[in-house]
Amino acid sequence: MISNSQNNRNRRSRSGIVLLITLVLLVVLSAMGYALTAHVAAQRHRERYMIDYASARYAGDSVIRYAIATLGDINIPPLIIRADEPDFSDTFAMTEVQYQEFLEKWSAEKAFETRYDANRTGGVNDFNDANEVNNVGLYVRGIADINSPNSLTVRGPYGPVWPFITEPVEFEIGLAKVRIEIEDENAKYPLGWAMVDDEGIRREIWAAFETFCEWMDVNETDIRSMSEQFQRVSKIKSFQLDFKPIEIKKEAPQPPRSRRQRGRRSRPVPGTVTTTSIPATVHTTDFARLFHSSLIDAEVLARPTIVSESRKESALKYIGMWGSSRVNINTAPRQVLEAAFTFGGDYREIAEEIIKRRQEKPFESIEELRKSLFKYSASIEKCQPYITTVSSFFTIRITVTSGVAKASTIIALTKDGKEVQTVAIMSG
Repeated sequence: MISNSQNNRNRRSRSGIVLLITLVLLVVLSAMGYALTAHVAAQRHRERYMIDYASARYAGDSVIRYAIATLGDINIPPLIIRADEPDFSDTFAMTEVQYQEFLEKWSAEKAFETRYDANRTGGVNDFNDANEVNNVGLYVRGIADINSPNSLTVRGPYGPVWPFITEPVEFEIGLAKVRIEIEDENAKYPLGWAMVDDEGIRREIWAAFETFCEWMDVNETDIRSMSEQFQRVSKIKSFQLDFKPIEIKKEAPQPPRSRRQRGRRSRPVPGTVTTTSIPATVHTTDFARLFHSSLIDAEVLARPTIVSESRKESALKYIGMWGSSRVNINTAPRQVLEAAFTFGGDYREIAEEIIKRRQEKPFESIEELRKSLFKYSASIEKCQPYITTVSSFFTIRITVTSGVAKASTIIALTKDGKEVQTVAIMSG
């Protein structure tokens, strides 16, 4: 009896051990299977990504060659008249609540103006009546549908949203989707100003930079840190407002002497001196590299101040990081204008006057600006090396998406008439 009971317990014990081993083996095999599946999936994802990235890079390289080759034939569009519209820079410092309230108010004003015009000319549409059959696709001066405040667009100096000079272009190359954006770099605050090695204007230089940073809510600690970074860059190479071409003189080797000449003591005949000129854009290229190196902490400037569905604001958006040296008074936002005219004083008053007048008619020259704002002519004279009325410095941003991969390239260039000079090309 005892023996049978003991045997039963032994059998149950062996069954439990077998069951436990079986469960352990199943868990191990499941884990191995999951790991193998994950490894295979990750490998396929990497391979897919490499194929997509190669496709994106190939399409991007093709677009780069096309953009550089054809940009000389592209005319920069003229500046538009925005007499009855708000200035594009007045919305940059608004919070999202303030921005939405501004759009609603502007939409209501536009709706009233349009109804007034329609009534005066015998219009019969009721713009607030959703059943009105003719109230479809109604636009106010090409700005937006007045019945939808969120569709309102504050146009930039060229028509598209600041700082674009043309509407972004999108097309496809094979399976890759390409987007091309052209920005006006003369509409931004030149970072090189903070590195001009001139004791006579150092105080004004730093005041201009602090004015800009205060607008973008950059704290004092970050400003001091950037000051140290700028000093390190200045030790490598100082920034100039007007870079000059580099002239390199080289003496050609003397012609070989005959046997008779070798035996005589005579003064060597000097060789021909040749001069090679390297264009001034080489300096701009150097600073484009320095500004995008680890010497400058761009993350501080890229820190977002406003993020919403319609807007993304940061200090970096308004800073020229490619070696530009002048600000276009017709295309720069208010705070960049104020920073530019800090060098001469009365910067708030001058910026306000420029914004009012350029909405009616863009300035054609600095002389016209001086005559228009005669009482500020002394301040404008001091700021003349920092300002212009015609942009010549642009960036082309090319973004290519293929499958799960994205590749981007930025081309910085200067344009003078048909002549285009590439400053730098950066890919990421």
